[in-house]
This record gives sequence, structure tokens and C-alpha cells, in this order.
Amino acid sequence: MIGKVAGILDYRGNDHVLIDVRGVGYIVHVSDRTLAALPRVGEAAALYTDLLVREDLMQLFGFTTLAEKEWHRLLMTVQGVGAKAALAIQGALGPDGVSRAIALGDWSAIARAKGIGPKTAQKVILELKDKAPAVMAMAGAPATLPQDAVIEPAAPATAPARKAPPRDNPAQAEALSALGNLGYAPGDAAGAVAQALGETPGLDTATLIRAALKLLAPKG
Repeated sequence: MIGKVAGILDYRGNDHVLIDVRGVGYIVHVSDRTLAALPRVGEAAALYTDLLVREDLMQLFGFTTLAEKEWHRLLMTVQGVGAKAALAIQGALGPDGVSRAIALGDWSAIARAKGIGPKTAQKVILELKDKAPAVMAMAGAPATLPQDAVIEPAAPATAPARKAPPRDNPAQAEALSALGNLGYAPGDAAGAVAQALGETPGLDTATLIRAALKLLAPKG
């Protein structure tokens, strides 16, 4: 399994790039969003990769974050969503956008991706709504690709630690982590999660995330 490719960007295509790793060129298929984030030809580049193997085909797919890679894998578990369709969904929405769409049941957002119809988009929401929290809880903030090909640098040691949620409520902890990775401020996320649990105690993780997102959504 090839899990990461780091080298010099040798070529940019419409949906793939060629990365030269010490004289060996790897063709890596990427989404529009990932392609736009990569540096210019001749500069250092690095991608997490997933190798798709079929009887007559081997293809590498590249991602700037591990969360994006896991979303790609999860999307491909939906019948009718292949590797290229999964890339299209993330290219249209980004990993955070996919998280929000699935958490809120917004199939129309998924349907905006090229080649994804309403029925397939609804299937994505239905089949992934309970599987998504595990990916949403990952550190999903995209990182700029530096010259030394480090994809996701470690968090600064001076970063303030968040107060740990109660150990006896794993759904609350996972929901707070997922909301934080979606960009919500800790105070706002904690308030929404607390309100959702106050209105309906005992929610599972997926339902709690959806309820909190609805409370955090702009009113009007």
C-alpha cells in the first residue's frame, strides 16, 4: 500500500498530477480543490494517497489531509459512488462541507457535485449519517504544503488545551471534537451541545452533532 507520496511536482493535468519521487514518477488523481492547493510545477509537493487496485487497473488518489482520505474511503462504500465520484463530491464541498451536508441531511449539497444525481446524493446521506462522526472527529483542518513536504505539522506546544468533556458521555466528547474540527469556537460548540442534550438527553453521537449544527446554523 502506498500511503504517502512526497517529491517534486513534475506535471499538472486536469484531474491528476505527476510527482517525481527520486526519479520515479507517480500519477496521482486528485479533486479540483486539491489540485488548486498544490504548488507550481517544479516545487516540492506531498499527498496522502490511497491505492485502488482492480483486475486491469491500478490508480493512486491523493489528498492533503488524512480526514479527506478517510472521507474518500467512506464515500466509496456507498453503492453507486466510485473513486472519481467520491473525488467530485469532495472537490465540490471539501471535507468540512461533506461533514455538514451529511450531519444536516442536506442531500442537495451532495447533488451539486459533478455526476452525482439526487438519488445517489440521498443514498449518501442515508448510508453515512451514522458512520460519519468517526471521520468528523479527526483533525480535519487542511494544512499548507511546505517545501519540506510535511503535510500536517504537529500542533504548537503552546496551543491552549481544551477542557475535556465528561468521561461518562463519549457522544458529547465526540460531538465537541467534530464541531471544533468544523471550525466552530469551543464556547459556541459547547453551548450548542449542552442545549441539544438538555432538550433531548441521551442522544447518540451522530444525532447530537446534527442537533448542535442546527442550533449553530445562521438564523433567518
